[in-house]
Amino acid sequence: MSQENYPEYDPKDIPFRRLGNSGLRVPLFSLGGWLTLGGSVKGDPVKHIIKTAWDNGINMFDCAESYAGGQSEIEIGRVIKELGFRRSDLIVTTKIFWGVRKGPNASGLSRKHVIEGTKESLQRLQLDYVDVIFAHRSDHTVPMEEVVRAFNYVIEQGWAFYWGTSEWSAQEIEEAHHIAHKLGLIAPIAEQCQHSLVSRERPEREYAPLYRSYKLSTTVFSALAGGSSPARYDAPLIQPWHTEAPVQYNEGVPEDSRLSVQQEQMFKDKVTWLQSPEGKKQIEQVRKLTELAENELGCKVSHLALAWVARNPNTATVILGASRPEQVLDNLKALEVIPKLTPEVLEKIEKIVDNKPSVWPTYGRPSLDPIVHLREI
Repeated sequence: MSQENYPEYDPKDIPFRRLGNSGLRVPLFSLGGWLTLGGSVKGDPVKHIIKTAWDNGINMFDCAESYAGGQSEIEIGRVIKELGFRRSDLIVTTKIFWGVRKGPNASGLSRKHVIEGTKESLQRLQLDYVDVIFAHRSDHTVPMEEVVRAFNYVIEQGWAFYWGTSEWSAQEIEEAHHIAHKLGLIAPIAEQCQHSLVSRERPEREYAPLYRSYKLSTTVFSALAGGSSPARYDAPLIQPWHTEAPVQYNEGVPEDSRLSVQQEQMFKDKVTWLQSPEGKKQIEQVRKLTELAENELGCKVSHLALAWVARNPNTATVILGASRPEQVLDNLKALEVIPKLTPEVLEKIEKIVDNKPSVWPTYGRPSLDPIVHLREI
């Protein structure tokens, strides 16, 4: 394709943030392939979803070697090629760990699998490189020095520009940084983690020292609790994607909700959990959040949930999932809600969810004066 035939990228109104301590700028909202692209969604619908995201300012696409057994990378790569995007206009990320087949060295973070898995991912994506490659889990069977050296090699070969972690503990990320600093190697710049109104402890408390020490930032998945929380089907303003009719309380799971479409055990367990006392408590919290979103912010509770995660200064990008183009457009309405999250509104949210991670104890001493901008550790 000649230079002048590339579709021009327009960021629209999406703000950009630096990814960690790097110079890479990423959109506040990105699109991910987990469970949908290449899985429950194949063929032309994948193209329609990605094209809708691109047309509305999303130029970052996240996948993994294991998503849909490699089909997610295949579908995303195919669509990127068919739509003729200029590679430099895109941010493509993938993840290595789980592999696509069985075998003693077909998964994990050994140097062998990191290198071979990366090369296979690039083949599926039909790309020469990805912008960021993530270690999809930590591997306690592999020395951390081997892991760091492997990802450093991937970057030196030009197969990725940066590397990050996903679902690692703070201690593991700290160890990777320590080894990278000691050996003069490249350290991870970001952590891909869960962060939502119902999942806060790790991103808000455990990682706090990493934000300060390394300027680490997060690429958040499951900001809506994987699309399976009550915030996606049990609150009055959360509709199945094909209809504008509200879902009434306790009507069950809409047929085209993720809980219905995806039959993985984790989602089946979620349905069962929602019938427990803890699950019913969460449903009640979402009902109150829905009232707040509708009556005070003029939005859906899903918009509120996404905006709440996006406003966190340590969040680099919130990864959206979509099985229909309409979902992308609807989720992007969260951008309009972010400015509405005033301190007063945030305090009301905290009172409803009542799960803010505890601060470190002062052991009887008064807290430090916040005016000096020192954070307690």
